[in-house]
Amino acid sequence: MGNAPSLWKWIYTTGGVGLIPGAPGTYASLACAVLWLVLPPVSPGGLLAILLPLGILGTVASGRAIRETGLSDPSCVVIDEWLGQGITLLAAPHTLAGCGLAFVFFRVFDILKPPPVRWLERAPGGFGVMLDDVGAGLLAAALLHAGYSIFPGR
Repeated sequence: MGNAPSLWKWIYTTGGVGLIPGAPGTYASLACAVLWLVLPPVSPGGLLAILLPLGILGTVASGRAIRETGLSDPSCVVIDEWLGQGITLLAAPHTLAGCGLAFVFFRVFDILKPPPVRWLERAPGGFGVMLDDVGAGLLAAALLHAGYSIFPGR
């Protein structure tokens, strides 16, 4: 098996998306958003039922990536983007506009990491890798929800 990628690497790179050069986090967020858009709508409870195990699996897989790479937040780990983007999509209407806004808002918060998002990434191991994206997703979802509450039907 020598150079065969591990199952853990497949998980934390979400099937290799994290290995694409350039902006792997953006590619992973986009893949998540597009998948959400093309699949039939799922209730918020149904989406949470997917996101909770994803968060647990992502935390374990991220910890494995840290041990394998020796880096505190390896850029090839993109399962955290799937979780954060999924959290943001909880607040989005199942439309192209809702998906696009959720994608943009999440990426802005994930890249800029305003407080408290930056503080969350200080958590140890896989928790830190995952938690900053949870924070970015929650902030993006709150902004999206507020926007749709102020401008309903848009």
